[in-house]
Amino acid sequence: MNLKYKCKQSLIVFFSSIVLGCASSGDSYESAGDPVESRSNDCFLQSSIRNYQVLDDSNLIVTGSGRRTYHIELSSRAVGLRSSWTIGFRSRTGLICSTGSSLVITDGFGPQESSVRLRSVRQITPEELDALLVRFGKKEPEEQQAPAEQEVEGAEVEELG
Repeated sequence: MNLKYKCKQSLIVFFSSIVLGCASSGDSYESAGDPVESRSNDCFLQSSIRNYQVLDDSNLIVTGSGRRTYHIELSSRAVGLRSSWTIGFRSRTGLICSTGSSLVITDGFGPQESSVRLRSVRQITPEELDALLVRFGKKEPEEQQAPAEQEVEGAEVEELG
């Protein structure tokens, strides 16, 4: 009985360490100026994936349940990512994190597939998503309106003569 209890306890500690290891580092994108340069180790459940958008051959956006959005940066270019028929994620634990997970790309014409490890997984805000979409040319930047000119009352100029 004691051995069974220790095994259960060890499994709980093991899975807890996986979840804690994938917890957010607390860094934030610096005003969404250059989000690709930030590295993070956020995680999400593979089963929660609802949609994805390819930004380029090494960056994509994944939307999960609860409208959570993640920026995924790959460790190397994934040739054919933009034109692939299907993509998927491979993970032993069911958690997609930058460690132990990879992106699987298939072209839809056979059993051939390629796999690329993930460099970073970062949960992003709607503002950071907009900044990424603009940076990768997927969205036009919003034009900022110039502030309306205001009449300023000033001192009168007196001519000396």
